[in-house]
Amino acid sequence: MTRVLIAGLGNMGLSHALAHHAHPDAEIVGLVNRSPVDLPDALQSYPRFTTFEEGMKTAPDLVVIATYSDSHADYACAAMEAGAHVFVEKPLATTVADAKRVVETAKRTNRKLVVGYILRHHPSWMTLIEEARTLGGPYVFRLNLNQQSSGEEWETHKALMQTTSPIVDCGVHYVDVMCQITDALPVRVHGMGLRLSDEIAPDMYNYGQFQVIFADGSVGWYEAGWGPMMSETAFFVKDIVSPNGAVSITEGNKGASADIDGHTKVGGILVHTPDGDRTVEMPDEPGHQQLCDAEQAFVLRAIAEDTDLTRHMSDAVQSLAICLAADESIRTGQPVSLEETAR
Repeated sequence: MTRVLIAGLGNMGLSHALAHHAHPDAEIVGLVNRSPVDLPDALQSYPRFTTFEEGMKTAPDLVVIATYSDSHADYACAAMEAGAHVFVEKPLATTVADAKRVVETAKRTNRKLVVGYILRHHPSWMTLIEEARTLGGPYVFRLNLNQQSSGEEWETHKALMQTTSPIVDCGVHYVDVMCQITDALPVRVHGMGLRLSDEIAPDMYNYGQFQVIFADGSVGWYEAGWGPMMSETAFFVKDIVSPNGAVSITEGNKGASADIDGHTKVGGILVHTPDGDRTVEMPDEPGHQQLCDAEQAFVLRAIAEDTDLTRHMSDAVQSLAICLAADESIRTGQPVSLEETAR
């Protein structure tokens, strides 16, 4: 039985806690949140702590970190130094140096480190990547996720933007998809963004987009925006083009842009080649909780089976490096060259 501590009880933390509550090989030893939070009935009986340090006194085997981004690296390193394996929500850190520090700590302490790239556990996205790789590159990636948020959703986005821009928070998922498809190293990133609200810090922007060039000639575009001013038109574009055709996610029934379940839904995949089109239907897609269940089951298997996570960790650093370079480019107005590689 794996003893599990959950740190951070926002949307993702609660879902991960529910996943471990339901898993027969996991035992939750504590829930950490610095402020009071309403818990579902299933989680009411577990010990609660207001600080990470208090929670670590339970001697967990696995720590699930779903706190704000600026605490990820320090909490992950502290947990591994104490002997625990770690699942950490994306982004892995807020700097490339900190991300590398976390990975180096995992290797030195021989602890498992899994980063919360939820799309890696989604069968439809796995199919999308496979179909694109079958076409062959170089590729054009056209990906975005804009969210028209208001009320509590806008408050959540404003809280996130105290430490992380939309480009980094959301972008790492989709840049990870680009990297899995092209399997090439990034060369250069050029970003641009705009602050569209006086409700966020003067040095933060709530809309951004960037272009990335890979060593095999592939080029990628990603766009992310948060707030009540965002449009619901074309908020979900997932399109991959190669010399031999294209693979695209069809619109399907995604709901509104703020619908979390809609962010992972595929509905169907359209494969276009010069010889004709075909559609790969995805009728039984997992919902948000099922995906979190799959993520945490993967972590528990990785611990039990001593899975080699070297590539997983290097991919997490690389996708973060691209998004942070885009953030730097937006802030400086200059392209950023990526001379160092994550592998």
